[in-house]
Amino acid sequence: MCLLVLLMVNAFVARPFAVPSRSMEGALQPGDRLVVNQLAYSFGGSVERGDVVVFDGKGSFLPYAAETPAVRRFLSAAGLNPGDGSVYVKRVIGVGGDRVTCCGVDGRLTVNGVPLDESAYLYAGDVPSAVPFDVVVPAGKLWLMGDHRSASRDSRDHLGEPGGGFVPESKVIGRADWIVFPVGRWSSLDRPASFAPLEGTGGHGGQR
Repeated sequence: MCLLVLLMVNAFVARPFAVPSRSMEGALQPGDRLVVNQLAYSFGGSVERGDVVVFDGKGSFLPYAAETPAVRRFLSAAGLNPGDGSVYVKRVIGVGGDRVTCCGVDGRLTVNGVPLDESAYLYAGDVPSAVPFDVVVPAGKLWLMGDHRSASRDSRDHLGEPGGGFVPESKVIGRADWIVFPVGRWSSLDRPASFAPLEGTGGHGGQR
């Protein structure tokens, strides 16, 4: 009974996730174990700029693939199956309605014309983007980027593809709220305060 309850919690409430790459350094290290809050955007909640989210990249970062068998989907959701490499973790930079541009005259990324101070999470030595872009995020979609920009394949790498690099909000599995392993890295993943000046500038992003 206890195992069943644990499986149900993992499948529908708090999903474990192992960070697979260096794309989110320095917030996250390869091998970090995260707790992903799958209810963060339920009951009227919405994805916010600055959130670190785990999402299914099929159809946006990856081509659509054959349907995964139901048993395998359940085991993956419960953290008992390594998955098929289609699940990613990135930071939300733009939400539906936002104009995201890089880079401004000061070399910074801008959202709705507001320069974004990324010093709290951008990997040391990286620039906001070596690839220039100017996009408007469609309604119901997200613009996602890794914190280690020079080691991240993210929305920028899919600009010329049918989805334009945008990820549907419906593909978000949940918000990464905690690093729980290794023990020495136990910490919460709070939204950086640098996103506060963007409140009310467009899209639906705000502060919780």
